[in-house]
Amino acid sequence: MTTHPMGAGTAPADSDREMIRIENVTKHFSLRHDHSLKELVFSALQKKKLADTFLALDDVDLTIRAGETVGLIGFNGSGKSTLLKTISGVLFPDQGRVLLRGRVAGLIEVGAGFHPDLSGRENVYLNGAILGMSREQIDAKFDDIVAFSEIEEFIDTDVKYYSSGMFLRLAFAVAVHTEPDIFLVDEILSVGDEPFQRKCLARIRELQEAGRTMVVVSHELDMLSELCSRIVVLRKGVVVFDGDPVEAVRVLRDS
Repeated sequence: MTTHPMGAGTAPADSDREMIRIENVTKHFSLRHDHSLKELVFSALQKKKLADTFLALDDVDLTIRAGETVGLIGFNGSGKSTLLKTISGVLFPDQGRVLLRGRVAGLIEVGAGFHPDLSGRENVYLNGAILGMSREQIDAKFDDIVAFSEIEEFIDTDVKYYSSGMFLRLAFAVAVHTEPDIFLVDEILSVGDEPFQRKCLARIRELQEAGRTMVVVSHELDMLSELCSRIVVLRKGVVVFDGDPVEAVRVLRDS
C-alpha cells in the first residue's frame, strides 16, 4: 500500500499543515503493440518486442498545505492526470509514496463511481458511501444534492440514460456535499453548460473560503490562473516549475 494517512503528532498551524505529501513517486505503464493472440504468437516467434514501457511520472516530489489550491498543467502525456489519480488512490505508484490527511473527494472522470443500471437516487447513496459519507449524512444532504444538480425530474431514472452533462451535475453535487478536506478535480469543469460551470466555480470558491485544499487539472489556463494559489507544470512526468500561477502559465506557453 503506497497511499497512506498522515500520522497525528503535534498539530501545526493550519496554514502550515501538510495535507498531501508526494515523495519520489514514479509510475510506469506498459504499452502493448499487438492485441490478438495470433499477433502475439507471431511476435514472440519473431522475437519482436511485445510492449514498450511509458514513464508517466518520474520521481515526483510535491507538498501541498492546508488551504492551498494547486493547479496541475502540462501538454497531453505530461502526467498530470496520472498524478491526480495517484493522489486519489485510483492508481498506485511503482516507487515512492503518497501521504494524505483528511477526507478526499474527487471528480476524476465523468460518471466514475456511478452504476449505469441504478437510478440517480440510488447512485447518490452509492457514490456518497464511496466518498465516506454515512447513510444518515446522505439522508440529511440528499435534497441539497439534488437541488444543486438541477436534475430533479430525472433523479429516479437509470443513469445509463443520462447525458455526460447530467452525469457531471450529479457527480459534482455529491462530491461537494461530502465536505471534503481535499478536493480533486480533473477537467470536469469543461463538461456541461456555461451557467452550471459558473455554479461549480462559485461552489469551489466557497470551499476555498472554508479552507479546503484543492488540486485541479485543466487546460483552461486563464481560469486556473485566477483560481489557484500555485501551479505545477509537468513535462514528460517531471515537475519543471512549481510556483506563481502567472509564471507557470508563461513557462508552459513558452515550451
